Amino acid sequence: MKQLKIPAVFMRGGTSNAIVFKQQDLPADRTLWPEIFLAAQGSPDPFARQLNGMGGGISSLSKVCVIGPPSRDDADIDYTFAQIGVRDRSVSFASNCGNMSSAMAPYAVDEGLVKVKGNKATVRIHNTNTKKIIVSHFDLDQGFAAVDGDYVMPGVAEPGAKVQLDFLEPGGAITGALLPTGQAMDVFDLPGLREVEASVVDVAMAVVFVDASALGLEGTELPEEIDAMGGVMDRLEALRREAGYRAGIADSPEAMAKQPAAISPGIVCGPMDAPTLSGETIAAQCGDLVVRIVSNGNTHRALPATGSVCSAVAARNPAGAPLRNDGAGGVGKQARRRLARRVGNALPYPAPAVRGLRLRPRLEGARLGRGRGRGHSEFASY
Repeated sequence: MKQLKIPAVFMRGGTSNAIVFKQQDLPADRTLWPEIFLAAQGSPDPFARQLNGMGGGISSLSKVCVIGPPSRDDADIDYTFAQIGVRDRSVSFASNCGNMSSAMAPYAVDEGLVKVKGNKATVRIHNTNTKKIIVSHFDLDQGFAAVDGDYVMPGVAEPGAKVQLDFLEPGGAITGALLPTGQAMDVFDLPGLREVEASVVDVAMAVVFVDASALGLEGTELPEEIDAMGGVMDRLEALRREAGYRAGIADSPEAMAKQPAAISPGIVCGPMDAPTLSGETIAAQCGDLVVRIVSNGNTHRALPATGSVCSAVAARNPAGAPLRNDGAGGVGKQARRRLARRVGNALPYPAPAVRGLRLRPRLEGARLGRGRGRGHSEFASY
């Protein structure tokens, strides 16, 4: 059968990468998109290598982005995100990817979709998944997104130019409510465990936060170690499904199996010496929280950008799980939360605990890698 050719760009955004399509190059019938995306990424692959496509074998490297003209007057572009399953045929439009969000405005500028002048650009992105606006700020070099710079992003080999993202009013991105279960803390019964406390928070993404100790973990285990713990992963999946049901994402915990990206488990503990993938150790005094996010069945290799926003805002909640162990001295003492996944510092501001949704977390410290027009964008959750 003759292969279908569709123009696309392969880009890195933060600690993720994705295939980026222009909406105009895809079929108008969006029900045809999932099959195209699965084929492009090489899914499903029972060996989790995605050798027949561009996927990298883990959730953070199996993503697709679509850029189109804005459907809102307050945006410059529309951006639609799809999380692609690795071993299965799942294609989820239920959430956004903050890492890839950092690449969208540089892509739009380099592809001529947004006209800019001068040496700095500000681009307003409408994420269609969450119906939220993200404002991207970055330097320009001869009319293109700057690539070279001295910003060092942990988890990325070389320094580069910085990108800053403002997530405007990110509360209720998935469910419409900052605390979608109606309370700051819920109690869950998990396989082999009873009365496990966890907090369901929806800011930029929906996360159910649980103390590492409740799962028999220290909280500093590396992602591969957690992924290899079958019992822990089963409990986290059970927690994810029940939390999604209580948050109103699905009609039952069983139905949540079809929405693997709509809500993610977050494992938290207080300040501890924490190893990183590079072999270095982050000293306990360098962070207020140690966080691990499980995304689409994999423990994320770095804290997701949207997960950084959600973790920082959740830590402002005096009754929620993350704040209990953060050692930061209580609500109001500190507007800055340092998340010890060595992705950066999360700044939720203004700083009211969980009152209202007009929160405006700023993420600073993205960087663009080498290769103009192919986007290699790097994002830090600062």
